[in-house]
Amino acid sequence: LVALPKPRVTLLVLATAAVGMGFAPEALDAQRALWMLAGTWLCVASANALNCFLERDSDRFMRRTRNRPLPAERLDPGLARGFGLLLGFVSLPVLALGANLVTSVLGLVALVSYVGVYTPMKRRSTWALVVGAVPGALPPLMGYAAVSGELGIKGVLLFALLFLWQIPHVIGLAAFRREDYVAAGIRVLPAVIGAERTRLHALSWAVVLCAVSLLPYALGWTGLPYLGCAVVLGAWFVFATLRRAPQDLSGWGRGVFLTSLFYLPLLFAALLVDGRG
Repeated sequence: LVALPKPRVTLLVLATAAVGMGFAPEALDAQRALWMLAGTWLCVASANALNCFLERDSDRFMRRTRNRPLPAERLDPGLARGFGLLLGFVSLPVLALGANLVTSVLGLVALVSYVGVYTPMKRRSTWALVVGAVPGALPPLMGYAAVSGELGIKGVLLFALLFLWQIPHVIGLAAFRREDYVAAGIRVLPAVIGAERTRLHALSWAVVLCAVSLLPYALGWTGLPYLGCAVVLGAWFVFATLRRAPQDLSGWGRGVFLTSLFYLPLLFAALLVDGRG
C-alpha cells in the first residue's frame, strides 16, 4: 500500500505545488499550506494508485513496472482499487476546507482527467501525451490558488511551464524505454512516428518551453539573475534535443530525459529566489 501511490513521484509533485505557493504574491499561511500539501498528496496518491490498478496487466510487460505490487501479485487488486478511491474521496474535502474551493475543483479536474481520460487513452492514441500533461501541470496552479484564492496569471504561467516541460520529458523517457512501451501496448511517439520526427517533436516543445520561460523577466516579475539562468538552462535543454538521434533512439532519449530532470527544479529554484512578488 505504501508503494502503490508511487512515493517518489508524489514527492516531486508536492514540490511543484510548493513552488506555486511560494510564487503567489500574498503572504503564506503555514496552516493553510500544510492542509493544501496534505490534500494534494492524497489527490496525487489516489491518482497513482488507481493508475496502478488500471494498468496492472500492461505493467507486467515493462521492466521498470513489473515489480510493482499489482503486477507482481503482492497485493489484491480489489484492495488497491478501494484504497485509491478512498484517498481520492478524502482529498477533495481536505483541499476545499483546508485551502479553498478553487483548489479542490482543480484537484478534482486533475484526478478525473488523469485516471478517467489519460490512463485509458495511452493505449489508443499518442495524443495521450498532451492530455496527460494537463493534470500533471495542475499542482503548481493548485498551490498558487490555495494561497491567493484565484488562478491568476502567475499561476497560469507555472501551469504552462510544467505543461510544456512534460512533453519533451516524456518523449525522452518513451524513447529511452521504447521497447517496454511497445511490449505493453502503449502508443508513444518513438514507437509510431520514427526517430527523426520524434526528435523534431521534442525540439519544438523544448523551444516553446524556453520562450515561455523568459516571460517572468519580460513581465517584470524577476530580474537579470533569473533571465541568465533561464537562457542557459533553455539552451542546454534545446541542445539535448538537437543531438542526432540514432535509429533506436535509446541514447538520445536517455540524454533528453536526464537533462529534463535537472532543468525543471533549477528553473523553478531560480524563479523563487529571484521572484519579486
